[in-house]
Amino acid sequence: MTKTGKVYLAGSGPGDPDLLTVKARRLIDEADVVVYDQLPGKAILDLIPAKTEKIDAGKYAGNHTLAQDEINAVIVLKAKEGKTVLRLKGGDPYVFGRGGEEAEELVKAGIPFEVVPGITSAVAAPAYAGIPITHRDSNSMVTFITGHEDPTKDESGLDWELLAKFNGTLVIFMGVKMLARNCGELLKYGMDPKMPVALIERGTRPDQRVTIGTLDTISKLAEERHVKAPALTVIGKVVNLHDILGEQIVKW
Repeated sequence: MTKTGKVYLAGSGPGDPDLLTVKARRLIDEADVVVYDQLPGKAILDLIPAKTEKIDAGKYAGNHTLAQDEINAVIVLKAKEGKTVLRLKGGDPYVFGRGGEEAEELVKAGIPFEVVPGITSAVAAPAYAGIPITHRDSNSMVTFITGHEDPTKDESGLDWELLAKFNGTLVIFMGVKMLARNCGELLKYGMDPKMPVALIERGTRPDQRVTIGTLDTISKLAEERHVKAPALTVIGKVVNLHDILGEQIVKW
């Protein structure tokens, strides 16, 4: 009988390879199989040794190379073959990375696993853009939300009325496609139309781009500048610090 292998659900951070954790970097070298998404980016995926089996499970322009149930099946199958499997995700696996769902499947299948946290883009991308997501003089609270919920849900899990009254920083993942709707919901429930907003494309990478506007202008600016995913939306007074703190120049 082949001994069951082990799965590591690891975050690769926001894209800058220097922000990989030491453990994630070691696992890239040691794993027998790497099941990866597109979010880690070429610079990180190029670190995977040639001898390692590579399985692309990414999403590209709305097309899924593998559906989630297929990803679950693959990582279980490879572990049952006795292999060390690295499930490599962008950011942190438990921050809108569906790592929790994969962990549940591993428990059901009796597969040993570990979670390797990664630096989430919700913190790193704004930091590289000169935007601290908390600041004692303006925002003492922060909340992370998804701008693109599970389409099979009967109703939204987001309370836009509550979020519009939130006196802190809102960081929205995967919100480019729904930007106009999301801003419209916040405006409808009374958020200040002049609330500063930043869109950060390809955060922490050499081609990072930041678009600054307000709640009532950012959708038009995004259209004019052809903002594309992956991008993070930051809403709050801390966005004003971008002009003071500047952007971090990234070179790999």
